[in-house]
Amino acid sequence: MKNSLKVLRAERDWTQGDLAEKLAVSRQTVNAIENGKYDPSLPLAFKVAALFERAIEEIFEPEEDD
Repeated sequence: MKNSLKVLRAERDWTQGDLAEKLAVSRQTVNAIENGKYDPSLPLAFKVAALFERAIEEIFEPEEDD
């Protein structure tokens, strides 16, 4: 799944650790999501969307082959 998490985080000058703390997940989880190695659960995706005040679809989008 493609996502714009890294860009949104960078726009706010947050580290992966900062974002992880705000989402109550590990920094490794944030890193894995940003790199497309882990798809967040639906509750976590909603939490991300709420934090960035965006629709889920604005942050996460399926890959062509999904």
